[in-house]
Amino acid sequence: MTKETILIVEDEEGIREMTKLYLEGKGYSVLAAENGQKALNVIQDVSPQLILLDIEMPDMNGFEVCQEIRKQLIVPIIFLSVRRSTMDKVKCFELGGDDYMTKPYVFDELLARIQANIRRYQYSPESDDRINCGSLEIDLNHYKCYINGKPVHLYIKEMELLVHLVKHPNRVWSHEQLYDQIWNLDATGNIETVKVHISNLRRKIEEDPMNPKYIKTVRGFGYMFEMK
Repeated sequence: MTKETILIVEDEEGIREMTKLYLEGKGYSVLAAENGQKALNVIQDVSPQLILLDIEMPDMNGFEVCQEIRKQLIVPIIFLSVRRSTMDKVKCFELGGDDYMTKPYVFDELLARIQANIRRYQYSPESDDRINCGSLEIDLNHYKCYINGKPVHLYIKEMELLVHLVKHPNRVWSHEQLYDQIWNLDATGNIETVKVHISNLRRKIEEDPMNPKYIKTVRGFGYMFEMK
């Protein structure tokens, strides 16, 4: 039985074809694009369940492609790059990326990250409960968030992080614990991922992100959702 469709956006033919063959061997339907414009053309006709996106490409780099994709689709995007700097990783998440892998990557790890990201985007809460915290309302049935009755657009990991914190009010979580809970992968070296998502959440749900009402920083340890 064919699994989900994955789009690989990679200008290096060898990497593109090897990755394509590996994923097809695992049962996925795989589409490939050698540059950003071709990738954008592909998603006009097909909605993949996940996108593997190279950063270093001619004409339109991966960051620019990600921004265009996010205008049309909400699907998990895993960046692939030889770049290892924290700033590049932070930029990836700020632009709507979901994960980041450095080249050369191990196929088994790539597969694990693909499976984890697809599972999270397919998450559908079974309850029809709503969580209300002052002006903040979370609809668990439709996985949506509202501030003063107005919808707030959250990416899936932002939503998962918020729901996790809200369901455990006044409990302090370290960066590593949050990464393990939300990303379900080894937290080593991924503290910045948590920081970026917390920052994005505060910007979207807090009236004053610099003086947050809901998501509090516990100095020297991590974060907590304060519910009085």
